[in-house]
Amino acid sequence: MFGIKFYKADSSTYVIKTVNGKVRQQGKGLSFFYNAVNTSIAAIPVNVQEAPFIFNLQTADFQSITVQGQLSYQIADPVKTVEMLNFTLKKNNSGWLSEDPLKLADRVIRSVGAVIQNRVENTQLRDALRLSQELADNLRERFREDAAFAAIGITLLDITISAIKPSPETARALEAEAREAILQEADDATYARRKSAVEQERMIREAELQTELSVQQKEQEIAESRLSNERTLLRASAETERERLQANIEAETQRQSLVELEVANSRQQADAEAYAIAARMNAFKQLPVDNLKAMALAKMQPEQLMAMAFESLAQNAGKIGELNITPDLFGQALQKAVRP
Repeated sequence: MFGIKFYKADSSTYVIKTVNGKVRQQGKGLSFFYNAVNTSIAAIPVNVQEAPFIFNLQTADFQSITVQGQLSYQIADPVKTVEMLNFTLKKNNSGWLSEDPLKLADRVIRSVGAVIQNRVENTQLRDALRLSQELADNLRERFREDAAFAAIGITLLDITISAIKPSPETARALEAEAREAILQEADDATYARRKSAVEQERMIREAELQTELSVQQKEQEIAESRLSNERTLLRASAETERERLQANIEAETQRQSLVELEVANSRQQADAEAYAIAARMNAFKQLPVDNLKAMALAKMQPEQLMAMAFESLAQNAGKIGELNITPDLFGQALQKAVRP
């Protein structure tokens, strides 16, 4: 009635009420009555906006890739935004008069896409496929205080690169190359393992040979020590034998000296006895025979005297006519002869 209407904004909408070209009221979540004839209302959403994006780009080596991600932005200065863009509501408050609010996200995405394209076009394919985190960090740093965004009152809050993908044909080629590289690495690992096993076997064999060599050296040392001991024993035995022979020679020499001395003594004794016998014989030669017999008979035993008597009888048997000898005489003689 009479063009008077009521408007109520939510808490995430910044409202600027303009009457006859002059700002009468502004703020978030306002509610008021207004005259639709001379009043215009600008509604700017100040909550965080999310905008996904996907770019088909070409790398420095002319390979097609797809960069996919999402960005978050917010209208931080609604007054500047309204000065640059048209956020005026329609008369029935059913939408904006202009398409500027709807194209704001596209404007932000185009700015981000230009930076991404410039970076990708100067990067080789393999390097570009690994740019996700680095590219996101560079975009955050690049648009943190961007003059173009500041001019329209926009702040870029966050940028996320979710995927960087090559074309299907390139992806299959890279997969084949990566697969071959992995297989080659597996073959290299197998060869390295075999080489390591051969090296370990060689080390073990060398250790066994070294052990055998040490054992042989030890056995040789033991044999040399035993041979040295035997040589020492042989030298000691030879020395002992030499000393024994020397002692035997000395003993023989001494025995020979004793024998010679004994022979000399015996010779002297024999000479003395011969001299005594010769002297005695000379004395006996001078004595009559009857005296000598008497002297011999004086020293004889009765048995000897009987033997002498029988001998004399035997010598003079032709002169004896008859001789009677009693058994008693021989019995006594025999008893004396066998008596102990």
